[in-house]
Amino acid sequence: MTSLDKPTEDTQADDARAVTEAALFEAFGGVRGMVETVLPGLLFVTIFTINKDLHWSAIAALAVSLLLVVVRLVMRDTVKHAFSGVFGVAFGVVFAMMTGNAKDFYLPGMLYTLGLALAYIVTTLCGVPLLGLILGPVFKENLSWRTRNPGRKKAYAKASWAWGLILLAKCAILFPLYWWANTAQLGWVLVALKIPPFLLAVWLTWVFLAKAPAPIDVFAEMEAEEQAEKERAAAAGAEPSGGRHRREA
Repeated sequence: MTSLDKPTEDTQADDARAVTEAALFEAFGGVRGMVETVLPGLLFVTIFTINKDLHWSAIAALAVSLLLVVVRLVMRDTVKHAFSGVFGVAFGVVFAMMTGNAKDFYLPGMLYTLGLALAYIVTTLCGVPLLGLILGPVFKENLSWRTRNPGRKKAYAKASWAWGLILLAKCAILFPLYWWANTAQLGWVLVALKIPPFLLAVWLTWVFLAKAPAPIDVFAEMEAEEQAEKERAAAAGAEPSGGRHRREA
């Protein structure tokens, strides 16, 4: 390797890391997405801790979730993260109102976390890691990593294992508290466990993907194939005319 090669390789590595960071930021919502995830639950447990009123706590949590969606709509921003928060809060509110147990506000989210953890692990064991299915379109590689990019598939598998095990560890803390702790205690632990495990999983995903081979841009490949096909068609259309001129000459 010459002295001129290393800066080029370093630049390519920096570009790959930057692309990975941007893709993860888009896929998981960034700082704003984390705020939208934490705020409704934080408001619920704060109000319930103060007045022990399930109805007001639930209404406040649902109202702030809807407000976050409205803000995104007004700003013409993507609403997928805010909408997911609304659905999660709505399920919690309905469940808690039906049972009359304030702790049940958290149960749908806990069950979702457990299901997601199992989905990460099972899909990885089946050879189709869930994180690859989630991030493939973001990186414009779709499913090309499954058969054409084994190094990238391995990175997705490692990252999916990380997500699955981290979420299982979170469930191992929360479900015993659901049975043993009161609503306020469970709520504050849930709020405390919202961001740190998520950040750890995202960081590990970034580490694995930053070291993996670059994604194969299947969209660029399709565009190149379409352009080549047009050029071949144009050349085929021009050939008879060229042959006729040569014969006349």
